[in-house]
Amino acid sequence: MLQVCLNGARNRGECSSLPVTPEELAAQAERAVAAGAEDVHLHPKDADGRDSLEPGVVGEAVIAVRAAVPKHVQVGVTTGAWAVSDPLRRADLIRDWVVLPDHASVNWHERGAEAVAGALLSLGIGIEAGIYSGTDAPRKFLASPLSSRVLRVLAEVTDTDPRTAVATAAALLKELGEGLAVPVLLHGEEGGAWPVLQAAARLGLDARVGLEDVLVLPDGSPAADNAALIHSARRLLDS
Repeated sequence: MLQVCLNGARNRGECSSLPVTPEELAAQAERAVAAGAEDVHLHPKDADGRDSLEPGVVGEAVIAVRAAVPKHVQVGVTTGAWAVSDPLRRADLIRDWVVLPDHASVNWHERGAEAVAGALLSLGIGIEAGIYSGTDAPRKFLASPLSSRVLRVLAEVTDTDPRTAVATAAALLKELGEGLAVPVLLHGEEGGAWPVLQAAARLGLDARVGLEDVLVLPDGSPAADNAALIHSARRLLDS
């Protein structure tokens, strides 16, 4: 499975083509799916361009993107602590969602991850367990009673050096072990994004790419949009 991560916690100062509004997210999701993406991950943003978990903001983004992509394409959002630092407040906001995404990412190294995950499960929303390299997330996740109830693991390689990111990915996967009962989506970021995507392909794991993770194509040239990144990823995965 190839997921597109449309925008992340970035802002337009970093990328002029970053989709921010529901309409922009929908347009880029539509083009990315046409280019080969099979799943969508996005960060709903408020009028000031900041990540938001407010029910209205999340609902507008999810509705717009769902209307733009085929019905079989799942749409997910973030629950990152940078949006709301208090995990109990994050859980309360999630329980107030009226329009429900298909899945949501929960970063297991963040304080209160299980409370946030529990709120999602109570609504029937799938959990993408974000397991960052270089953190205690693998240990916490494997010890969690929720580890077998997640939709997938996002093995997130935070090493941005293209020379070492693949080795960091291998170490992260070793920490997670071979006994996981759920699928693993392996991805990198910035300089590590493309080497880690190729590693995911070799290992037969799910992968993702998008403006959240990287702003350039494999040859180092700027990516015009998410569709350009997905087109390049699809070529690498299918080669």
